[in-house]
Amino acid sequence: MNTFYLIRHGQDFDNSEGLLNGHRDRTLTEIGINQAIELARKIKINKLKADFVLSSPLNRALTTASIVASLNGYPTPIIEPLLIERDFGIMTGKKHSEIIPTCSPNIIKTDTATYFLNPQGSETFPDLLSRANLLFSKLNSKYQNKHIIFVSHGDFGKIIYAAYYKLDWQNVLKSFHFGNSELLVLSPDINPKDSKLINIKQYNV
Repeated sequence: MNTFYLIRHGQDFDNSEGLLNGHRDRTLTEIGINQAIELARKIKINKLKADFVLSSPLNRALTTASIVASLNGYPTPIIEPLLIERDFGIMTGKKHSEIIPTCSPNIIKTDTATYFLNPQGSETFPDLLSRANLLFSKLNSKYQNKHIIFVSHGDFGKIIYAAYYKLDWQNVLKSFHFGNSELLVLSPDINPKDSKLINIKQYNV
């Protein structure tokens, strides 16, 4: 069985400006770079082994992956297209404050985020679940007994977690905040509730 370490990228300029990014491809902020460096240091302290580092093709994820790999002596990150963030459709580039007036009542609201379910042109969460299952099918057929780092995104990262542990995606959206440069362990030896290994709360957005 493979063990996966799932990382959300550091803060990018859309995050800092309160914009919905989706497939937009802006760079990390200075805070985001520092988040990735701090995460890399914590990974080193925890002595995490990684045979491969896989990244979403978007700049914010690939830069985070490159920093983590470089500071820990891991192999150069490999772009995995299936790790890309959800397509936000018509919500791409809009302000977070526009979610409720534009997408209600088809939303899930939590203390830290409001998730839109099916605005025009967007991937739905069931779509993401299918993509996450395809990702695991692909990797588990290719690798065995490896330690693999994923660098992905907020919405899709939660669905990767739900798919791995076979949890209801709606409950997962409500159950925790997946912040910038946080890491989740996906392993048959880990209780899902204990999955959050590295947490950099001071930088969450």
